[in-house]
Amino acid sequence: MAEIAPSILAADFARLADDIASADRAGARILHLDIMDGHFVPNISFGPAIVKTINRLTESFLDVHLMLAEPEKYFKAFVDAGADSITFHHEVHPDPARYADQLRKLGVRAGISINPDRPVEAVLPLLRDFDYLLVMSVFPGFGGQAFIPETLSKVVAAREYIERHDLKTIIQIDGGIDADNAASVIEAGAEILVMGTAFFKAADRAALVRKVASFTPCRK
Repeated sequence: MAEIAPSILAADFARLADDIASADRAGARILHLDIMDGHFVPNISFGPAIVKTINRLTESFLDVHLMLAEPEKYFKAFVDAGADSITFHHEVHPDPARYADQLRKLGVRAGISINPDRPVEAVLPLLRDFDYLLVMSVFPGFGGQAFIPETLSKVVAAREYIERHDLKTIIQIDGGIDADNAASVIEAGAEILVMGTAFFKAADRAALVRKVASFTPCRK
């Protein structure tokens, strides 16, 4: 079953508790938290203090995405704040296996992410070390961008590799995901759809969660 991970960056921070409660009521079990440093990506978001606040507001799984130039410096701070998984970018650590091990020793799941201009072949041999592969379907930094269709081929290739090598790695996709393209990304092999603007602007968030859950991810 595919599922939505609402991206908190698209929530109304003046009504953060209400938006998180709404996501919970809608049936979302994962919240995606984008952490940006203004160096690796051209934007700044929030830090461990906000993650700690969000952790107090929900029982949902907190999926923390570190878009940072030196993510390993902040692993423990985000784990202490309540992260359940931490994803960092292959672009900053081309040989990341030791960081996956470090995250597991801290008691959280480990994810690796690639930007749209990164060939998926660069990360496939590393997937045995990671719980998640996060395929960025926009260039990270700002919400509301249009989905880049060419990234679907990366999802397909990753799904084929995971199945061929009998891995448990879960494929996430993030960027421009909405009700119109959800079926195609799930058909390609994605299992977790990070959805920001489309989720928080949806008239019926619960219906959107149910719609995505009705699609079956592609497995060979």
